[in-house]
Amino acid sequence: MRITILGAGPGGYVAALKAAQLGAEVTVVEAGYVGGVCLNRGCIPTKSLAASAELFMKAKELSKFGIDLKGEPTANIAAMMERKSKIVDTQVKGIMGLFKSWGVRLVEGRGRLMGPGRVEVLKKDGAEVIETDRVIICTGSRPAQIPTFPFDGKNILSSDNALNIDSVPESMIIVGAGVIGCEFGSIFGALGSDITMVEMMDRAVATEDTEVSELLEREFKKRKIKLVHKNTKIEKVEVREDGVHAFTSTGLELVGKKMLVSIGRAMNSDGIGLEETGVAKGRRGEIVVNDRMETSVPGVYAVGDVTGAMLLAHVASKQGIVAAVNALGGNAAMDYSAVPAAIFTVPEIASVGLRQFQAEKAGIGVKVGRFQYRALGKAHAIGEIAGFIKVIADADNDRVLGAHIIGAHASDLIHELAIAVRYGLTSAQVAETIHTHPTLGEGVLEACEAVHGQAIHVPKEK
Repeated sequence: MRITILGAGPGGYVAALKAAQLGAEVTVVEAGYVGGVCLNRGCIPTKSLAASAELFMKAKELSKFGIDLKGEPTANIAAMMERKSKIVDTQVKGIMGLFKSWGVRLVEGRGRLMGPGRVEVLKKDGAEVIETDRVIICTGSRPAQIPTFPFDGKNILSSDNALNIDSVPESMIIVGAGVIGCEFGSIFGALGSDITMVEMMDRAVATEDTEVSELLEREFKKRKIKLVHKNTKIEKVEVREDGVHAFTSTGLELVGKKMLVSIGRAMNSDGIGLEETGVAKGRRGEIVVNDRMETSVPGVYAVGDVTGAMLLAHVASKQGIVAAVNALGGNAAMDYSAVPAAIFTVPEIASVGLRQFQAEKAGIGVKVGRFQYRALGKAHAIGEIAGFIKVIADADNDRVLGAHIIGAHASDLIHELAIAVRYGLTSAQVAETIHTHPTLGEGVLEACEAVHGQAIHVPKEK
């Protein structure tokens, strides 16, 4: 079986390796960089910079840990960017090594569907037509270009531009307090930028649990990251000698040396032959697929951001596996009910399953258990007491419906609760499992005990 994959991001390269493991002859077509947005301009580089920013914050507090440091630490943005690039290069080489190990052929160029069983690749040295039995489209997404905010890479930045900035700006206006905006706000705020965030919704990270948003906003306020302009839209932008001027729907004029725009992504579904071959698209330009990742054209599959589902790298990878299995005659399907997600702010945020407001809107009776980080010995030991763990269980049968964590290492802690949601475990079953002491993971146990009012390290209610 010959399989051709358009795009080598986290959906494409994983699909390629799975198909090769299952015995297919695999060709991957990539116009940019192996690893896609996630590895080159998203997940990995931002987390590299976030790690540097967090350590810089810690360095300023070393005296609290009994460590004397002579002089003030300084942020070397050039060295941080160099470290980020080295990490990315290492990961790219790792994927290339896996391709070689499994016999995956990589063709550098832009792929385009030509009809049943044919893909044209426009390369630097000409064109190549690939004969194939199945196609998996994994072309990803890009920052949405909005007329009000014309990216110039110097004053008005996309998230891609921000990852290659050569100095820490004195001040920055961030448009959008969602995942990307809050992550960059954390990074540049820690490095010394005066951050002002503008958000159309009524709270930061509005897709998360409301209590999570409230705590994040409080922590931002402590660090002088200003999110004072909620329910606000920027209607006009002007670049002047003193910086970027933003005029809001509430009549304010905001000024920053730089502006970072983080309000949406556009699907890379144009110019790849979808219209000519009859592959259906939705109103946002997303490729329409079913739970088997099949498009409207037999033998053509699509995965990742271009499908417009959940724009998460790990979702794209799972979709890639499902598509590869089905392309080779298997019977796999996507299940989105227990997808964990993480936001790498300070403090970190992680979630899975239903939010409390979603359950209430759906008329589902729930019981909620909460446990504060400040009640954990390990949290005090590492100096990370801000945060909580919240577990939402079905009031009728105690099954864990959702969980929300804000605090240190939230992205690592969420997986135990993701398993609970995925396999229908009850909060009592999680609480019955012995957890290591002293760890932050004990907070998961206590939050599940709190669902039944039985958390050991919570004072009795009066």
